[in-house]
Order: sequence, then structure tokens, then C-alpha cells
Amino acid sequence: MRPLFLAVLVSALLSASVPAWPAEIEPLPALPPIPADNSMTPQKIELGKMLFFDPRLSGSKWISCATCHNPAMGYTDRLPRALGHAMSEGPRNTPTILNAAFIKAQFWDGRADGLEAQALGPIQADVEMKQTLTQMVNNLKQVPEYVTRFKEVFGETDPITPGNIAKAIATFERTLITPDSPFDRYLRGDKLALSRDAREGYRLFQEKGCTACHNGPVLSDGNFHHIKVPGSVDEGRFKVTKNPADLSAFRTPTLRNVELTAPYFNNGSVNTLEGAVVVMGNEALNTNISRKDAVLIADFLRSLTGTMPKFDYPDLPYTRY
Repeated sequence: MRPLFLAVLVSALLSASVPAWPAEIEPLPALPPIPADNSMTPQKIELGKMLFFDPRLSGSKWISCATCHNPAMGYTDRLPRALGHAMSEGPRNTPTILNAAFIKAQFWDGRADGLEAQALGPIQADVEMKQTLTQMVNNLKQVPEYVTRFKEVFGETDPITPGNIAKAIATFERTLITPDSPFDRYLRGDKLALSRDAREGYRLFQEKGCTACHNGPVLSDGNFHHIKVPGSVDEGRFKVTKNPADLSAFRTPTLRNVELTAPYFNNGSVNTLEGAVVVMGNEALNTNISRKDAVLIADFLRSLTGTMPKFDYPDLPYTRY
């Protein structure tokens, strides 16, 4: 009976080390939400992937979506603020698009409602890709393979349109999800998926109130909060709404894969996870988080790195124009 008793006791102790996650924290689903008017097909995903990597969508023909959302850098550029057309420095840090399909309001200020609405913004922005939609469409129409692929995917007489381009890019972006992080495995019952320090960091993350904003499957509530970080003079969501209540308010960023996406905050002013935790303690929680606790919370945050999406890089069609 003694071996059986010990086995039951060990099982109980291990189970106790895996708390039932708060209602607001969930494992990452296997599939993101898919709009009714933009179904996912292999052909559309492939077309969107080609467009994502094609610099011909930009005015200079040397900047693509992947320039700032680099797969080798957590789908960011790891710069404080993005560099775009003619090496212009943008006003904000590049957010990752990993798991962006789970977030409705896009950009730091939430000015785009969903991936389709987001896709065309950087293409037109003067400090990013600086291309007119008319010229972008004309450029793609001169590439026979694109003409064929758009007709196959959308089945229209004149399918190369800004709307269809946005739909294709958004469809590819919906494949950029990162399941099976150590934290997800832990939530699902794998007692050994997290180290002791990461488990303690998770406890502190909850205890200090971080889950008030960092919740849901991507650990973001998708809402806007007033966070003043070092050196920031950005008006934030106020630029979109003109509501004084939104001054210096920014969308809560996802914490998925956050160890890969430094520097942090809207102006890229903090280089380390530990430093970001301390700033958030002061600004969001009105509490001084000790260096020791910040290290433990950062250990937990590193457990949010999931399996990176795998795909073959496209061979872009060649044409002269």
C-alpha cells in the first residue's frame, strides 16, 4: 500500500503546483477568428505570402511588409522606431504581427479595425512604404503570374484591387500564430513545462494585477490605457478620436513571444523585459516592482514564446517595368 500512497501523494502535490488559470487567461487557440467575407484557402494564403514579401508594393520597390515585420526578428524590426521610405524614421515602434489575428483593433492607436483594414495603411504611409493604391495595383497588373493567381483566388474579371490585395495579405497573416508555448502546455496540465522561477513569476504576474490588462488568449485586452513611458511625447489614440480622454492612451500589446520583440513600448525606449516590467509597475500598477520580482516575472514572460510558423519563402515572379 505504501508505494500506492506515495504515488497518490506525489500526483496531488504536482497537481497543486498547476493552478487553475484565471478566467481571463486562456491557452492560445489552434485557429484564429476568420471573417465570413474572407475565407482561408491554400491558394489565397500563398498569394498573400507573396504579396507580404514583395517590395513592389512600395513606392521605392525595395520595402515590403516583411521589411519591418521580419520573420527572423519575431516579425518586428527590433528598432526603437521603424525605418521606412528613404530611411524615414516613423513615430512608433513596430508591433509584432504574430497572433495579430486574435486582436481586433490594429496599430498602437487602434485606427484599423482588423487585419484587412490594417494591411493597406503602411503601404500608403509616407514614412513607411509610400505607395499609392492606384500605382500598386498597376504594378501588380504588369506581372502575369499575379494576374493569373488573383483570378484563381477571387474569380473576378478584374480581381487585382486594393480590397483583394488586403484580403490576401490578411489571410496569410492569419497563419502567423504561435501555439504550444511552455505556458500553454503548463495551463493544459504539463507540470514540468515551466521552471520554478517561471511559475513564481506567473504567481507574481497575477498577484500584482497584470492580468487586469494582459488577459485573453494573447494576454491583451485589446483596450486602450494611459501609459507614459520614458521619452514618449506621443498623443496616442487621441490622434484617432480627438477625445481628450484618449490622450497618451495606447492599445495593450500582446505578451505572446514578447522576449523576441525588444525594444519595448510605443517608442521603443526600453531594451529589456525586466526594465519593461519595472516601468509597467510604476505606470500601470502604481507600484514599485523590485529587481528580484521583475526577473521572476520576466522568466514567466519568456515562457510565452510559442512555436514559430513554418513556411517556404516565396519565389517572387519576375517582370520588367
